[in-house]
Amino acid sequence: MTSPDAQQTRTVASQVTVSVDPQTAFAAFTDEIDLWWVRGPINFHDAARARAMRCEHGVGGRLLEVYDDATGDALELGRITSWHPGEQLAWNSAVDDVQVEVRFTRASAGTTVTVTATIPAGGADRGGTAWVRVVPGWLGSWCERRDTAERTPTDTGRLAIAIYYAKPIAATSWLSEVFGLNLVSRWPDENSDPDYTWIEFMVGNCSVMLFPLHHDRVEGEHVTHVPWVFVDDLEAHLAHARASGATIQSEIRQHGYRWYEAADLEGNRWTFAQARPTM
Repeated sequence: MTSPDAQQTRTVASQVTVSVDPQTAFAAFTDEIDLWWVRGPINFHDAARARAMRCEHGVGGRLLEVYDDATGDALELGRITSWHPGEQLAWNSAVDDVQVEVRFTRASAGTTVTVTATIPAGGADRGGTAWVRVVPGWLGSWCERRDTAERTPTDTGRLAIAIYYAKPIAATSWLSEVFGLNLVSRWPDENSDPDYTWIEFMVGNCSVMLFPLHHDRVEGEHVTHVPWVFVDDLEAHLAHARASGATIQSEIRQHGYRWYEAADLEGNRWTFAQARPTM
């Protein structure tokens, strides 16, 4: 049975002000997408194969998650429906029914970039609204450093950590202010974005991901910290771990990235995921 909410048009939006003019902000968003896109462990539809992000110019152009330039193998994320450099960009998502619009408005401090995602009545959201969550943090951070940054994509390291918090938004504020961690995802708002999946920090080139803890915190009863390790051959790694006595808690699964979970000799949980080609 379809929920009542699915029968209504839904809209989510976010914005960030960047210290460049609208034409530059537009060019940064489109031409430099592979530089500002954070190559975190769960930031692609197929993280095991993703090599690049690309935005083709003009109406009819495609937003692509590139797997192999030589063969043209890529996932089309969206098809551009409106292209006005320095002003506005829009596309229809190719992975679901979401329509996305990005506006570039001159502001006293530079340019306000507003991202609006619309899910039509009865439509599905399978990741198309993610732009609302990632653009403010990722594009904003890139625009701050683009004048001095190297023009080569930065790959994340092969070790990440997932931490589960009963109050992840409060933890985000604390980790930012007290430990000085660098937030790369949009600052979440429980009122406007109650369904956020994770909050991501970067420490050097490694990801620290905050997830909601859906149970009361009881010492020794619930996992709160899970290391993520990225390997070249996930099947071979699983076979070796199984043969060597690891407790396999879940077989290989895929949801944007491919992974399995195992427990070590004291029962600590580990996630092993397929590394990307450039990782």
